[in-house]
Amino acid sequence: MCGRFTLTAEARSLAARFGVNYPRGFAGPAAVDSTSTSADTAQSRPDLTPRYNIAPTQSVIVVNDTGQRQLVQMRWGLIPSWAKDESIGNRMINARAETIAEKPAFRAALKKRRCLIPADGFYEWQKQGKLKQPVRIVLKSREPFAFAGLWELWNSPEGEEVLSCTIITTTANELLKQVHERMPVILPREAEAEWLDPNIQDPEKLLPLLKPYRSELMEFYPVDRIVNSPSNDTPQCIVPI
Repeated sequence: MCGRFTLTAEARSLAARFGVNYPRGFAGPAAVDSTSTSADTAQSRPDLTPRYNIAPTQSVIVVNDTGQRQLVQMRWGLIPSWAKDESIGNRMINARAETIAEKPAFRAALKKRRCLIPADGFYEWQKQGKLKQPVRIVLKSREPFAFAGLWELWNSPEGEEVLSCTIITTTANELLKQVHERMPVILPREAEAEWLDPNIQDPEKLLPLLKPYRSELMEFYPVDRIVNSPSNDTPQCIVPI
C-alpha cells in the first residue's frame, strides 16, 4: 500500500520534470491553504511548498491531461462521482491494480481520468520484533518520480466541486518484500505519456503498465518515528537514522 509520501523537489524543476509550464499562479507557503479542495483554487494556484510527510485526506499535487498537461491540487482519497458524501474518500487512498478495471469506484476513471502523482519518496513501516520501524523508500538517483493515479470530480450537496485522487498499488518488488507485501505503482518515465494519453481508454493497453518498479533502481533507509504523526511535516522526517 501507500499511506505516506514526500515531495520536496524545487517547484521549477518539478514543473520541468513533468513537462508543464511554470505559471505565475504557483503558490508558496503562505499563498494558499494547503487543505483546500475547491476546484477553482486548486487549479489556479497549486501549492508546491516542499512536503515531508504527506498523509491521506490532505491536498496533493497531481499531473493530469485534459487536452494539455497541467499541475492540479487534489484531495488524496478518491471520491466517486456517485458518492453521497466525501467520507468515502478516506477509504480510497489506494486502488489495487488487479481489480481497478472491475471496481465501480475506479473503472470509469481508469478509462478517462488517469493522472501522475509526483513524489520523491514514500514511507513504509518495517516490523522489527514488537516494534515497527519507519523507512523512507526512494530511487537511488534521488530523482522525483510518478505514482500511477486516478482522479475524480465530485459535486457536494452544497454545490462545491471537489477534485480527488487515489494511488494505484501492486505487489511488492524483491527489495520491498522485506518491508511490505505491496507497493505503489511507480511508472517508468517512458510510460508516463502513455498513462496520461486521453485517447487510450482500453484497459488491456493500460493494465500492463501497472507493475512493480525495478528493485535495483530503489533503496530504503530508516527514519525517525516522528513520521508516525501526520502533524510532523518537517525536513527531519527524511533524515536517515
